[in-house]
Amino acid sequence: FRLPNLLCSLQPGLAMSSLTGTFSTQQPLNYRGAARVLPADGCGPAEDVYEPATGRVISKVQSSGEQEVDLAVQSAKAAFHTWSQLSGMERSRVLLEAARIIREQREEIATLETINNGKSIFEARVDIEISWQCLEYYAGLAGALAGEYIQLPGGSFGYTRREPFGVCVGIGAWNYPFQTACWKAAPALACGNAMVFKPSPFTPISVVRLAEIFTEAGVPPGLFNVVQGGAATGQLLCHHPDVAKISFTGSVPTGIKIMEMASKGIKPVTLELGGKSPLIIFSDCDFDNAVKGALMANFLTQGEVCCNGTRVFVERQILDAFTKEVVKRTQKIKIGDPLLEDTRMGALINRPHLDRVQAFIKQAKEQGAKVLCGGDLYVPDDPKLKNGFYMQPCVLGDCRDDMTCVKEEIFGPVMSILPFDTEDEVVERANNTKFGLAGGVFTRDIQKAHRVVAALKAGMCFINNYNVSPVELPFGGFKASGFGRENGRAALECYSQLKTVCVEMGDVESVF
Repeated sequence: FRLPNLLCSLQPGLAMSSLTGTFSTQQPLNYRGAARVLPADGCGPAEDVYEPATGRVISKVQSSGEQEVDLAVQSAKAAFHTWSQLSGMERSRVLLEAARIIREQREEIATLETINNGKSIFEARVDIEISWQCLEYYAGLAGALAGEYIQLPGGSFGYTRREPFGVCVGIGAWNYPFQTACWKAAPALACGNAMVFKPSPFTPISVVRLAEIFTEAGVPPGLFNVVQGGAATGQLLCHHPDVAKISFTGSVPTGIKIMEMASKGIKPVTLELGGKSPLIIFSDCDFDNAVKGALMANFLTQGEVCCNGTRVFVERQILDAFTKEVVKRTQKIKIGDPLLEDTRMGALINRPHLDRVQAFIKQAKEQGAKVLCGGDLYVPDDPKLKNGFYMQPCVLGDCRDDMTCVKEEIFGPVMSILPFDTEDEVVERANNTKFGLAGGVFTRDIQKAHRVVAALKAGMCFINNYNVSPVELPFGGFKASGFGRENGRAALECYSQLKTVCVEMGDVESVF
């Protein structure tokens, strides 16, 4: 790849090329007041940042302490006063310019994402395409934000206004670092808010590039700030008195803690949490399409996707044929260097997470599941990749609903196949989970498809496809998978508050 634009923006202190194992940066990874900065204070020792493909340390990140968090929030607060007074059309033009920059530099940004995240460059390109499309979408809506007018008796009237909250906090996940930041920032900024964003400490690098792009596009200095850190930094952000709204993407346990912290300040939250989603394959499906759907529902980003359909329910008439074909195609998935064009599965995010996924497979076997393929650690032939965090994608058979591998989110490339006999049975089993993020149905019977998705207790459903995330459609879950929505017009309601104004055109009717 040619990376002149990215190299210019990231130098000095950075070495990067299109080759895996050559990236490193010593630049500050916090962003405040339109500049990269070192944190004013820190929480604990600096943490290593890895390149998953090689296991190399490519940077270190210092968690931001109370002073740095306050400086970032105050920077955002000052910028908010300017940004919120702009018209929607003025904000739209800035968001469109940011989208243009991302689109122009999409190859460089995708490469940076792959290096820090481990996913294939093929997937990273899709993530960046969705990112600039997200900014374009909300740029189009920014000028259309409006309330409503209500006629009242006697010539009086009322109206409503959509107003921004102020300083919003975004807390992102490591599986889609750049895209998640865009999903949160685009509607927040379109509504007139400022944002302080904390990426995962595992993937701190690409979000700083987004902050620089917003500055280049013309946002007021400080409108979008980045603070690095783990749980301690997140707690400081959630408790800060000048933070008005919190949006979090991540695990259920962390989401519970964020909701508890936000409740102390009565702050609205958006929670996009985990899932253990059902994928229902009926015998009347387009067989080849259903097989492809099952692979898409389980092995994108090395299985590290919250809405993945990891409980694959297959109607018994086609169970053997479907399982055989899924195993055959899973075994053909090309694993290895994520920057190579033909790689379809890269490395998991880090060693502890890889060990966690391996432990789930071991437990599944102990509980009676059969490993039909994969599940072992994988060592690529390329010697520079020998310390990377790779494993073979795994398909489990002989699964039961009460197994841990079927009930708990593994967040790795592990598919569990379960047989079913009737529609009513599979719907009941599909809903028998604390999660409710997504669900999928493959069938040629369109009436049955709509009937089943109507019965699924999940916020995002797919018919004859899976893991499609157009920015025009809301994304979010039911039950323990969270509430509030990313994307679509629904996200505008999550980043704005409604004010009602009642205007009396006559005398006040007093009871006194």
